[in-house]
Amino acid sequence: MKNLFILLLSLFASLSAFAKVSIEDCVKKATANYPLINKYYLLENTKNIDLAEINKSWLPRIGIFGQITGQNEVPAFPNSLNAMLDQMGQSLKGMSKVQYKIGVDVSQNIWDGGNSKSQRELARARDAVNQSALDVEMYSIRQRVESLFFAILLTEEQIAQNEITYRLLMKNLETLRSKISNGVAMQSDADMIEAQALTVSQGLVQAHSAVDGYRRVLELFIGESLTGESLLMPSDDVLLNDGNFRPELQLYANRLAANEAEKKFSETALMPKIGLFAQAYYGYPGFDYFKSMRERSLSFNILAGIKVSWNIDAFYTRKDKAVRASVNELDINADKELFLFNNKVMVTSQRENIKGLRDMIKEDARIIELRANVRRAAESQLENGVIDATALLTKISDENSAQLSAKLHEIQLVKEIYNLKYITNQ
Repeated sequence: MKNLFILLLSLFASLSAFAKVSIEDCVKKATANYPLINKYYLLENTKNIDLAEINKSWLPRIGIFGQITGQNEVPAFPNSLNAMLDQMGQSLKGMSKVQYKIGVDVSQNIWDGGNSKSQRELARARDAVNQSALDVEMYSIRQRVESLFFAILLTEEQIAQNEITYRLLMKNLETLRSKISNGVAMQSDADMIEAQALTVSQGLVQAHSAVDGYRRVLELFIGESLTGESLLMPSDDVLLNDGNFRPELQLYANRLAANEAEKKFSETALMPKIGLFAQAYYGYPGFDYFKSMRERSLSFNILAGIKVSWNIDAFYTRKDKAVRASVNELDINADKELFLFNNKVMVTSQRENIKGLRDMIKEDARIIELRANVRRAAESQLENGVIDATALLTKISDENSAQLSAKLHEIQLVKEIYNLKYITNQ
């Protein structure tokens, strides 16, 4: 049982060792980890607050008031009527010049000419613009992460090829040292090989330092450690169509929609508004002035009705606002056309780069084979004393360059494909 447990543990360990980090995982994690993503939540909350405020415009408006006034003139009976009443033994105090009341005003919209509906549509349209602008900003993270990912792959491939070259140089150095001890080779040849090996070793140190730096930056983006993790080389077998799905296009569409919503909202200012209103108060005088002239007592009073209002000021600026909306639409469309033109140029250039790299890769295998044959022949010639170490170093360098170029072409091809995917958002 114990042996079985150890076997299973070893199996899981080996599986985890083979697990590699993909470029898609890095982009997804970096997007989720980027601090700007919190702004989506803030934009959603702002939109909800704006919509709630607009909806509350349909709630009754209630105002409480209290007042005391003094007047120099008040309604009064004609002098002839006062004389007649005096003859009848009736004495009226008349309306008091000091008046006071406490009450409440209530108003309720019935129809606002489509104002609140247009406000809601405008709030949603502006939120869509803000969301799309944030999408565009977040989209740039993908390119930065992919650039780091391929920089790591390229540098690690350089390290792998230079390690092969270093081992090859050390192998030939041991051969030369053996020949020197037998008196059939010169020390200068061995020194030349050793110097080249040390140069390659220095390059390896610099490359390791560079790849460590790239990894640390990528770790900051994804919010996870990559220690002990290897990156998965993406496949170049990717199907790309002619579509363009960049977030900028959605931003332009949302800007046009917001401009249209703005135009509709301005048109609602031309419409009349209809509402109910009521006022109730307790005080002096009341609505019954004759009673208030006879008795200076407090009374309860209420007034209610329907109010129609129409502000014609909007007609003065209607034409200017329509022209401004048309200019904004032309400006947005101009920005969109410019973006599409530049994007098309980049797509065309990128496809040519991919085609050129595929053509070069077809010849890389043959070049490596030929360089290896020449190097092996040079090693044989060096052993037989036909050539010196300088000629061998040239052949080793040529083979290393051919192998490195082939690997770099493969990585560059995938990198260019992913650049094309980024340009078209596929």
